[in-house]
Amino acid sequence: MLDKIAATRYVTPLREGGSLPGVVEADDLGTYVVKFRGAGQGRRVLVAEIISGELARRLGLRTPEIKLIDLDPQIAIREPDEEVQDLLKASTGLNLAIDFLPGSLGFEPLTWTPDRMFASRVVWFDGLIHNVDRSWRNPNLLVWHRDIWLIDHGAALWFHHNWRTADPRRPFDVGDHVLAPFATHLEAAGAELAAKITPELLETVTALVPDEWLDDEPGFDSAQAVRDGYVDHLLQRARAPYEWLRPPETPVGGPTGPASVGEFWRGGDR
Repeated sequence: MLDKIAATRYVTPLREGGSLPGVVEADDLGTYVVKFRGAGQGRRVLVAEIISGELARRLGLRTPEIKLIDLDPQIAIREPDEEVQDLLKASTGLNLAIDFLPGSLGFEPLTWTPDRMFASRVVWFDGLIHNVDRSWRNPNLLVWHRDIWLIDHGAALWFHHNWRTADPRRPFDVGDHVLAPFATHLEAAGAELAAKITPELLETVTALVPDEWLDDEPGFDSAQAVRDGYVDHLLQRARAPYEWLRPPETPVGGPTGPASVGEFWRGGDR
């Protein structure tokens, strides 16, 4: 189970994107970036954060610790900003807390060269979870204590916004991925990670999602049925990796990237 904590003070909003997350202090003396279930993007964003973040952690990729945070309605009363106050009122109860990494810096591909195997693992993982939100425009990677940390997976698993059209074999074009120029070992990374994607692993990760964020999902008769849907989708995708993962449509050139699509797949180093 994810740890449960209680919010003690709303510190400041993070006005990035449409969900208006905020920095919040909690009763365990920790500071967290909190994503609120009352935000316009809804509870599925929180579900995607838990499944994707905890799956990444179990595959050996660094992600900030995730906890469940209870929000008391009294905290909203003390907030002077009307927009934030409305959000907090709509989010009374259980929300998502992600450990705040003080002093972390945004990843800059021009100044920080990642390990090629690491880059290949991240690209493959993002393809697995349908994460289209790790581009050069918005890397969603932080450098903290000289390591790269994966953040913000709310846009992943977007198929759950319309389960009827969910396709485990939908192609994932890596051409827009911020780490594509460094991901020269995709075949090896895919073989390594796909072998770790088991029913037991996926069941463990989906079990971390609270029932109340899965109840009443259209097309399902229970929270467990929704969990089974995620497990089945991701398991099918992991077992057919090269039917959906494809190299960039245009070869990635330059001194840090592979010279051709063929080299991209062979895992050539330059």
